[in-house]
Amino acid sequence: MSNSAEPAITLYGTPLSGHAHRVEAFLNILGLPYRYVEADAGVRKSDAFLALNPLGQIPVLVDGDLVLPDSIAILVYLADRYDDSRLWNPKAPEEVAQVQRWLSVAAGDLRFGPALARILTLWGGNGSWTEAQRVAEHVLRFMDGHLASRDWLATDQPTIADIACYAYVARAPEGRIPLDPYPAVRNWLERVEAIPSLTPMPRSDIPQPA
Repeated sequence: MSNSAEPAITLYGTPLSGHAHRVEAFLNILGLPYRYVEADAGVRKSDAFLALNPLGQIPVLVDGDLVLPDSIAILVYLADRYDDSRLWNPKAPEEVAQVQRWLSVAAGDLRFGPALARILTLWGGNGSWTEAQRVAEHVLRFMDGHLASRDWLATDQPTIADIACYAYVARAPEGRIPLDPYPAVRNWLERVEAIPSLTPMPRSDIPQPA
């Protein structure tokens, strides 16, 4: 998204990063104007980027004087700062707990399951695909059972929990993790992608091993 006037918000990311996509999708849902800066591996090693995030990781959100790394932290900030409905990050204690539970799943099991399997399949690197497959299948079975009797992960409506979990589940097949065994998860993905103004996670055009 871009406007002729320079927006206050800048997002540093890359199109195929599920972490960055979480933030991009939520910015679009909220209708917030922002500038997108593609920060590939070379950019992330630059002094300018390391001044924003010394860990050299994406995404990074800059909103005026605020510089905020970490996709989960950014989702919480954007919901609390810009969502007047207070529905995306609800404040009732039981709903707070449910949202936090799924944010933890996004940062844990999904990161070390489908996300890692995708990284190893598309780009290689350190890690065990077999172990990532085991974690992925475990968390997807859990999600499928949870979603069999409900539409959304945390509450009766979409929250930042659904946004946080969406991208790496949607592109799990790019890590050779099929979604065929999980009908409730597939139906949930359709509901997430039908959220107004949400931009679906891009599909990779990187050739995958046979």
